[in-house]
Amino acid sequence: MTRGYQSPRRRVHAVVHGRVQGVNFRSYTLEKAFSLGLKGWVRNNSGGTVETVAEGDEDDLKVFLDFLHVGSPSAYVTHVDVSWEEATGRFDDFRVQHSLY
Repeated sequence: MTRGYQSPRRRVHAVVHGRVQGVNFRSYTLEKAFSLGLKGWVRNNSGGTVETVAEGDEDDLKVFLDFLHVGSPSAYVTHVDVSWEEATGRFDDFRVQHSLY
């Protein structure tokens, strides 16, 4: 590894499918995002999925995505829809958003 290397800042938008609501998925996601220094949000969707948008170093986002494929200890993740985007820098922290439903 090159001294002082920092991976590019990126954004990831993910929708997690499976048994991911009512199993502390959002809390564990919040904790993981904080530990990685990511900014963004996580929320439950009406269809039973969990959605998240996170910005940070690309390498940290890859670790975050690995976590999303497993989730909390009581979760059962069947698949994760992921899209990579350019970071906008619009987030100050990482938080749980309340669902719109």
